[in-house]
Amino acid sequence: MRTRKRLMTVTGVAATMLAVAGLNSSAFAATTLSAGHVDVLDAEWDGAAFALHVHDETNAVEYSPADAVLSVPAAAKVARPTGTQYGFLGTGAQVWVLPQDQAVATAKNVLWPGISTEHLTSGVFAGDTVQYKLGTVTRDGAATDDFSVYKVNGSTVDRYYDSGTSTSYKTKTFAVGAHDHANWAFEEPGTYQVTFTVSGTVGGVTKTATDTYTITVTN
Repeated sequence: MRTRKRLMTVTGVAATMLAVAGLNSSAFAATTLSAGHVDVLDAEWDGAAFALHVHDETNAVEYSPADAVLSVPAAAKVARPTGTQYGFLGTGAQVWVLPQDQAVATAKNVLWPGISTEHLTSGVFAGDTVQYKLGTVTRDGAATDDFSVYKVNGSTVDRYYDSGTSTSYKTKTFAVGAHDHANWAFEEPGTYQVTFTVSGTVGGVTKTATDTYTITVTN
């Protein structure tokens, strides 16, 4: 369960330590996260601006997206699901999936990725909702259609995000104070750079924050 105590991000800790030492903060190495409960999309609001964090729920640590690398190991590979509802997962025999189900993630010792608005309170944003929007996605430096996020409910597949379309499956609305889990899928190995923007309307003005996440997928 998420602690409601505010945490200093690793970025903040590193910057403070490096400033005291008189060092450049760019020397701080990113932390690789490979297992456990991690809210990949975790928005916060300080009263004037948004910020995006990666929240390692298992160890109660928050990271700036620039300071965390999400690792998807070979153990995440599964046979590509059959059925027309899974056509967006490409034509390969296998796909790498960080699962929506915690028991499956634990058994495979892979990340259980979450989407969170738990730090956002009601009465601030219009409709008590915010949006997470998928931006550019690259794999090994080139634009790719190999990334998607989807949720399975019985025989129903709800596609949240898909880098393989020009306009569809790019933006999804979430209620504030909420927490969700879905499958994060990658069709090929490589290093992905995935950009997301959080947005919400405050007093008739749209506020946004954008960050890029690094995800390494291993064959």
